[in-house]
Amino acid sequence: MEREFYVGWGTLALINAGLAQGKNRTGFNWFVLSLFIGPIATLILLFVEKYPEDE
Repeated sequence: MEREFYVGWGTLALINAGLAQGKNRTGFNWFVLSLFIGPIATLILLFVEKYPEDE
């Protein structure tokens, strides 16, 4: 049972990293943050605005 928890938590962190990169934010930072606060990071990412792209 413990192993499934870690796999699910790690998968959520990877999903959050991809979501962050889609909003022009640092994926690695959000990955690490997600390892600590998990679903709360997902909620934060859902409501933050997308950064404008630098050109």
